[in-house]
Amino acid sequence: MTGWEQLAVLGAGLGAGVLTSTVGVASLLSFPVLLAVGLPPVVANASNTVGLLPGAISGSIGYRKELREYPRVTAVVLATCAVGSVGGAALLLALPPGVFEAVVPWLILLSCLLVGAQPWISRWLRRTRNEPGRLRHEMSPATAVFAVLTGTYGGYFGAGSGVMMAAVLGLGTDLPVRTVNALKTLAVMAANVVATVIFVVVADLDWLAIGLLAAGSLVGGYVGAGLGRRMSPTVFRVLVVIVGVTAAVLMLL
Repeated sequence: MTGWEQLAVLGAGLGAGVLTSTVGVASLLSFPVLLAVGLPPVVANASNTVGLLPGAISGSIGYRKELREYPRVTAVVLATCAVGSVGGAALLLALPPGVFEAVVPWLILLSCLLVGAQPWISRWLRRTRNEPGRLRHEMSPATAVFAVLTGTYGGYFGAGSGVMMAAVLGLGTDLPVRTVNALKTLAVMAANVVATVIFVVVADLDWLAIGLLAAGSLVGGYVGAGLGRRMSPTVFRVLVVIVGVTAAVLMLL
C-alpha cells in the first residue's frame, strides 16, 4: 500500500469504529476500502473482522455502565453471538467468495425496516401479550435463536450485523435504546473475538491493513460510545434507517 492508501485504511478504521458504537454498519465503510487498496475479497473480509475488533472492544468499554444494568441479558448476548460466530467463520472459509452477495443487501433492508417500525411493532406486541403492561427485560428463547443467527452472519460477513442485532433486541425486548445500542456493540465484539481467533489460525490475513484498522477503530469505538449514549431513540432509528438503506442500495448497484 502507498502512503495515501494507508491513510485511507486508517481513516476507514476510525470511521468504522464510530459506526460500530452508533448505527452498526462499520464493515460497509471499511470493507470496500480494503478492496479498493487491492486486497482479495476473502483476505479483505477476514482482515476487516480482525482489524475492527479493537473498535468493538473499546466501544463496549465505553458502554460499560449500560451493560452492567442488565447483566443476564449481557451474558446471553455474549454467549449467543459467540456461538453463532463460530459457524459464520467456518462458512466464510468453506464457501466460495461472494456466495451471499445477493442476499446481504436485502437482509440489511429488512433489518432497517424492523428498526424503523420498532415502536409500532412493540406496541402491537404489548397489546397482544397476556401481560401488556409488563416490560420485557430478558431475552426469550426465540430472541436468543435470532441472536445466534445474527452472530452467525457477523462471523461470516458482518456488514450490517449491528443493525440486525438492534432489530432483534428492539423487537424481542423492551430495553432502553441506549442499552440496545450497548448490547448491539457487545454482540459485534463477541462475534469478532471468536472469528478473529479462527482467522488468525487458519485464514490468510494482511497484517498491515489489520494494524491500521485496529488503530483507527480503537479510537473510533470509544468516541462512538459517547455519541451513542446521548443519542435519542428517534435519532438512532432515523440514522440506522438512512445509513442502512444507503449502504444496501450501494451494494445492489
